[in-house]
Amino acid sequence: MCSRHTYFTVFNFLGKNMSKKPAVQPALHKVIMVGSGGVGKSALTLQFMYDEFVEDYEPTKADSYRKKYFWMEKMYKLIFLIQQVRKIMQQLGTIILGVEKAFYVYFLLRRMKVFKQHKSLVAVLSIMEQILRVKNDENIPFLLVGNKSDLEDRRKVSFQEASDRAKQWRVPYVETSAKTREHVDKVFYDLMREIRARKMEENKTNNGKGKDKNKKKIEMHNPLI
Repeated sequence: MCSRHTYFTVFNFLGKNMSKKPAVQPALHKVIMVGSGGVGKSALTLQFMYDEFVEDYEPTKADSYRKKYFWMEKMYKLIFLIQQVRKIMQQLGTIILGVEKAFYVYFLLRRMKVFKQHKSLVAVLSIMEQILRVKNDENIPFLLVGNKSDLEDRRKVSFQEASDRAKQWRVPYVETSAKTREHVDKVFYDLMREIRARKMEENKTNNGKGKDKNKKKIEMHNPLI
């Protein structure tokens, strides 16, 4: 499995007669990718970053990837944190809550048993509830991803069933394939659009009314019940 990181060096050349201005820092977004081993978290990330696909599965060697990109007339910096459910449950206290972030939850379309029992999804929902309580913000982007859609003859979870579950959870659902690159860009950019839209709305609200220090705590509805 390729575990290369992309690093960027920015050089700022200033003329002698030019006034120095502070460099504009890119907007930072942290994307936490959660799922059981072998669902394709790293494969999808590598396709998005490098247009590479590795056929043979190896356990994730790198737990984070970084990428800078220019989009919608603004520079962004993405940090992908790739975690299995059991690991993120153990490391929940280390999650930096001050950074804009989004969640992807992955499952395999050919694993009906895992999907029906949805132990991983229950665990991730528990994580989301804890983060929401700490951040006091119910608008964290959250996307359910069904991977390996190219293996149609081995499909065990129908599109309708997965879509119904996503609607029940009130989250978007997308099917992807790291091998054919189906919806790989869509998964990442759709979530970035959602982050951007929510951030703009938040800034608009804060500029107009100021921050509400007495914001009510969010009562989470458990969609699994």
